[in-house]
Amino acid sequence: MAYQAGCLTIYQAGELTVVGFGGQDAVANLNLAECRDELVKVIKEHNCKVLAFDLTGVKLIPSGTLGLIAAMRNLGVTVHIYNPSDDVRDVLEITKLDTIIEVHEVEIPQT
Repeated sequence: MAYQAGCLTIYQAGELTVVGFGGQDAVANLNLAECRDELVKVIKEHNCKVLAFDLTGVKLIPSGTLGLIAAMRNLGVTVHIYNPSDDVRDVLEITKLDTIIEVHEVEIPQT
């Protein structure tokens, strides 16, 4: 069952942890420090090995948020991005983030 953890929605927690931004179409005005702290907490509490960001419905993602997503690799987890929009996928390709972060199209259960 999904639950809120600060600025994040946690869809699944464990070795594979799936987080999202509450279905916002534009991931803006986030407190990045708060999000980072929540992610670190979730990774440690659930012995996370793969951290997946569900971007279903997200059409715009600021560079700071992309930096936060990429920086999670420094915590020893593999980072995935699920269901990016075409625009977000273009940004991932232009910035070459798609070479260090796995991008997947997956079915996310609705709660």
